[in-house]
Amino acid sequence: MRGKFGFDPYLALIVAAAQFVIAKGASWGQRYDREPLDPYAYGLLLIGPLAILLHRRFPLLTTAAALGACDLYLAGGYAYGPSFISPAVLLFLLVTRGKRAMAWFMAAMTVVSFLTYAWLIGNRDLFHGVWILTFIMLLMVVAELVRIVRERRAERERVAEEESRRQASEERLTMAQELHDVLAHNISLIHVQASTALHLIDDNPDHAKTALATIKTASKEVLGEMRSVLNVLREGAPRSPTAGLDRLDDLIERSGMDVTLKRVGSRPLPPQVERAAYRIVQESLTNAARYAPGSSVSVRLEYGEQELAIHVTDSGATTAPVLSEAGSGNGIPGMRERASALGGTLVAGPSGTGFQVEARLPLPEETS
Repeated sequence: MRGKFGFDPYLALIVAAAQFVIAKGASWGQRYDREPLDPYAYGLLLIGPLAILLHRRFPLLTTAAALGACDLYLAGGYAYGPSFISPAVLLFLLVTRGKRAMAWFMAAMTVVSFLTYAWLIGNRDLFHGVWILTFIMLLMVVAELVRIVRERRAERERVAEEESRRQASEERLTMAQELHDVLAHNISLIHVQASTALHLIDDNPDHAKTALATIKTASKEVLGEMRSVLNVLREGAPRSPTAGLDRLDDLIERSGMDVTLKRVGSRPLPPQVERAAYRIVQESLTNAARYAPGSSVSVRLEYGEQELAIHVTDSGATTAPVLSEAGSGNGIPGMRERASALGGTLVAGPSGTGFQVEARLPLPEETS
């Protein structure tokens, strides 16, 4: 019953109890002026609670029935007071449940019926009419305020839920991009080192052994990162990936290349900048290993007040680029997208005999 009618049965029971108790007290207090309660009076008082019980299905009919029962109760000469509760509750429910036009129409009918009753019994006092109008208006204004508060709360909850879903979707998209970058970097590195090992295994087995060790380390790393990201997705609680510049030394060591890292300055960075900078360096090293094997690479990070500057420069290939035909072509556009998403820029192109990637990522002002 609760699922179909909500809390209406409880409200109807409360109103019925209140009307019967108040009717008893009012009848005793007005015993010299009004008629004593009888089964007909109790039947009229029961119509209002029944109307509340059926209000969701028949809003206009039930409100009109409760108002009619109230008018008959008053016309029967019974004590003032209890019969007003049901119409007031039903008008309030009409407003809060979105039937505003119907509610104001029924409120006008309520005022007319009460004033008509007063006129018929000879009570034509202006103050009495103003008091009835004021009471109904106050009831309707309070109902409108409650409706507005509920609608605003529902809107805030809806917006918060949509924002939560949007953030979850963005975080999952970010993790998918991170997973793509992890796979692209490590598989490219494995491919390059495997090709190098095959090329050198007969003439230079020591270098081939080094390439195979790099493959082992890279494969272990990619499996670990994939497991970490997939566990987060499986748990259904997206979190930002943790790749940051503090892991650059490990990245350089795994690359199997001659890489020089230099940091100019230092300051805390937002997580999204850390991630983007790490992936830009990672992709730049992947491209250097793919297209300029055997080259030396310089990585320079400049921590400025307003931006982080990233320079990755290779000296050019010293051996044939064994993997040049296998590239996806998405490396530089992907880096440029990462920089643009943060409001930064990325330029990539030839530099002397080699290639250079330069990215500038804006930073927020440091707070003391």
